[in-house]
Amino acid sequence: MHPRYVVMDAMGHSGAMCGRFVAGRDPVNLAAAMGVEELPERVLPPNYNVAPTQDVYIVRAHRDGDDERIARVLDIARWGLVPSWAKDAAIGNRMINARAETVADKPAFRSSFTKRRCLVPADGFYEWQQPGEPGGRKIPHYLHPADGTVLAMAGLYARWRDPSVADDDDPAAWLVSTTILTTAAEGAVAGIHDRSPVPVAPSLWQEWLDPQVTGPDVLPRILIAPPEGYWDIYSVSTAVNSPRHNSPDLIDAVSPQS
Repeated sequence: MHPRYVVMDAMGHSGAMCGRFVAGRDPVNLAAAMGVEELPERVLPPNYNVAPTQDVYIVRAHRDGDDERIARVLDIARWGLVPSWAKDAAIGNRMINARAETVADKPAFRSSFTKRRCLVPADGFYEWQQPGEPGGRKIPHYLHPADGTVLAMAGLYARWRDPSVADDDDPAAWLVSTTILTTAAEGAVAGIHDRSPVPVAPSLWQEWLDPQVTGPDVLPRILIAPPEGYWDIYSVSTAVNSPRHNSPDLIDAVSPQS
């Protein structure tokens, strides 16, 4: 059996959630699409069923001490944010999402929202539609930009020091983790689920990443819903229900009964 991933809702109560997305692009492709100047040493394989606690790419800002220009860096982070004050990394298992409505106030996210904002690049994401009849099965759907461009989801990241590792210079001493902002779904997305990740328009990438811009200043601008027709949405196979399945055919359209 696979674990159920738990996140906190806007009122602080826990609830089961699926939370999956597709990240099939290689780092060179992402660098070209997102203006990235620095790539990680490690390359992640294409992932067609990204699940919580797995490693994902993030785009973050880097400001050289002698240069006021902000460069974009492609980094690797574990999905599920672990705040710097956490006693152990397990807290990240229930921090895969941060609600835009409360992100500025929640202790787990407040510091990252202030100065460690990032973009989580994806091809699209999965969501499960509630059945129309009692006892029916939830129907998985794939939602992605209709024009095939990168889905740059608003995210936060954190660095956590593992107290079990003695040496600060040991790479194992530090964990970079991330969470994805969500907001109330609108338009076609609302017909599938009441929440949606926050897509950031390219014109706002730099502002969202810039630690000198406050989170509350930029948040209202990124929450403006994308234009009509932005999303392509269709049902996919229930094979996506299990994170053990990971292949390109997971994003193939199927009839809702499949």
